[in-house]
Amino acid sequence: MKTVFSILSLTVLLLTIGCKEETKKETSKSDVENKLTEREGVIPDSWVTNRVAKAKERLQGSEAGKIVWLSMEAHGGLHKWYSNGALSFRFNYQPLDGSTVRDSYQVIDVWNNRALHTSTTDKDAKFGWDGSTAWVQAKDSTAFAYDTKFWALTPLYLFGHPFIVDGEGVNLELLPETTYKGKANDVVKITYDAGTGDAPDDYYILQFDKESHLLTATRYIVSYPKYFKNGGHNPEKFMEVGELVNVSGILLPNGLKTHWTLENQQQGEYITKIEISDIKYVQNLEDGYFKAPEGAKIVD
Repeated sequence: MKTVFSILSLTVLLLTIGCKEETKKETSKSDVENKLTEREGVIPDSWVTNRVAKAKERLQGSEAGKIVWLSMEAHGGLHKWYSNGALSFRFNYQPLDGSTVRDSYQVIDVWNNRALHTSTTDKDAKFGWDGSTAWVQAKDSTAFAYDTKFWALTPLYLFGHPFIVDGEGVNLELLPETTYKGKANDVVKITYDAGTGDAPDDYYILQFDKESHLLTATRYIVSYPKYFKNGGHNPEKFMEVGELVNVSGILLPNGLKTHWTLENQQQGEYITKIEISDIKYVQNLEDGYFKAPEGAKIVD
């Protein structure tokens, strides 16, 4: 009887230890995945696969969405877009009327829409957006002579199409085909639900080469409430997509040319030159990379 009791006790002890070790393993795996997501800019593949599957299902539900999905595939695929890591590049926005140039090196977390910008002339002058708070750190008040909160993610919205329209609150409308540079283009209009972002009244009209499905041009407005306090927006702009370059399997433009849009929906006066360089992906971001550093000014 004592022997039986001893065997039973040992069995229970082993099962208990096994359960604790299994729990420890599961907790450890979760901790590692969370750490990778925040610290190294690497998103667990299962998370990416799940998000891409949901995006594909949603996009396949409409003709406009199908066109956007085809373009995502032609540009390298939504799965690669998210699994490559954070996107790093220099974005040099040069208005041709002599107004403020916006030139910075930036790292964008495309998974969580966070950003860190660094001045191209002063490595200690920075601004960013951590997902909920905008901040700026610069000894010279003229280092960034523009609205840094608005600009934190604007470059991504100017050159990250078609990948950035996979989320909730995004509405797609198929517009009539157009001809651009002698070739047929599919046209999809992007609008947003109320409460989506800081400027939900913005819209983008994307043009895609009908054969290659690559993005050729973007028409858009800016309706940022701080710029238009009584509502409204600026006139529509027409942005030519420059040469597409392969960045770790993703095709992105190395430049954009912005014009006013004419009544025939073609490009009019050339108003802004945008150069995009040093494009690469990074996966070794330190913990809290996008957070406001000590002494930074919080931007309302």
